[in-house]
Amino acid sequence: MKSSGALLLAAGLFCAGLAAFVGEPGQQTIKGDCKPVFGSDVCTWAETVGDRVTEVGITVPLTSIENAPAEAEMVWPPQAVARVAFPAEVKDQTGIDHLGVNWEAHGHPPGPYLTPHFDFHFNMETPSQIEAIDCSDLSEPATLPAGYELPDVEIPDMGTLVGLCVPEMGMHAAMASELAATNLFGASMIVGYYARKVIFAEPMIARKKLLERKNFSLDVPAVGSSWPSGFDARYDAGSDSYQFVFLFGRAD
Repeated sequence: MKSSGALLLAAGLFCAGLAAFVGEPGQQTIKGDCKPVFGSDVCTWAETVGDRVTEVGITVPLTSIENAPAEAEMVWPPQAVARVAFPAEVKDQTGIDHLGVNWEAHGHPPGPYLTPHFDFHFNMETPSQIEAIDCSDLSEPATLPAGYELPDVEIPDMGTLVGLCVPEMGMHAAMASELAATNLFGASMIVGYYARKVIFAEPMIARKKLLERKNFSLDVPAVGSSWPSGFDARYDAGSDSYQFVFLFGRAD
């Protein structure tokens, strides 16, 4: 009896471990597109459980971060290094159409962002729609997420960017506490608008923080019903890469 009980216990533990390894029933990864960024491919993907998208992510090799040039010509408007399509399921359920990657070799105003960093725009418009943004429409949304502001930023020799509107990107809302900070930022969640509507979510991350090769998370402000509930940066030492992941439909 002891022997049979031990066998049953071992079998139960094995099955529990296997279930934890496999994940939720019906879980699968759907691959998107890949595009080169400074010598290595950045790829999009989604995790689904059944028909429901639960994670929208990108994989970014550290070689893309390390190979980003220390000097870059100032171009206006800033040009995306890559635009990478997400799987169709992502667009259908979350509104996210494609990833736009920008490298800011010297950073940009306001002050906290004057450090080399990457912009990862999870855009909800098509590439042609994003590239058509010229900042001629300076109307702002009626409300912003709690604790966020749309700053008017003075750029030397260029004038004022109302609502930090950048052509071929849109307006950038940032945390008020961060805009008032005197120290350089490490990572921040930006919310993008144009013509009064939300058009992107942007984890903006300093190169210095990415080179730490550590996991971290960012708070995601409440914006709408199809908006993500969280954001994780997951570093994998085996592949020397990050996964940047927006979470959807998770229970509290």
